[in-house]
Amino acid sequence: MLPRMKLILKWLLAACALLLVGYLYPGVQIPNFSSALIAAAVIGLLNTLVRPVLVVLTLPVTVVTLGLFLFVINALMFWAAASLLDGFGVNGFGAALLGSLIYSALMLVVDMALKSVLSD
Repeated sequence: MLPRMKLILKWLLAACALLLVGYLYPGVQIPNFSSALIAAAVIGLLNTLVRPVLVVLTLPVTVVTLGLFLFVINALMFWAAASLLDGFGVNGFGAALLGSLIYSALMLVVDMALKSVLSD
């Protein structure tokens, strides 16, 4: 499969995962699929561009907390995406933390499924 097709498929599945997060947890609001598509793209961009910088800057804190501070960084990326977009809402940092945990777990399942399906 072409790399572009893999990227588009992962983007669509990430949007579905965001819709599922909004369905499972009331602290996260995603009204429709188009908002989920935009939110998934923004979360992906933030995780690609901003998250590595934050990880390096907070490395001492991450080491002291034995890696648990990475959950805070994930929540900050989730919360930042929600604050940038109108169609994606998060009710505070606690909701961002729990929403990002659910989203990360769903994306782990998506990655494993894509890897097993596309490796054949």
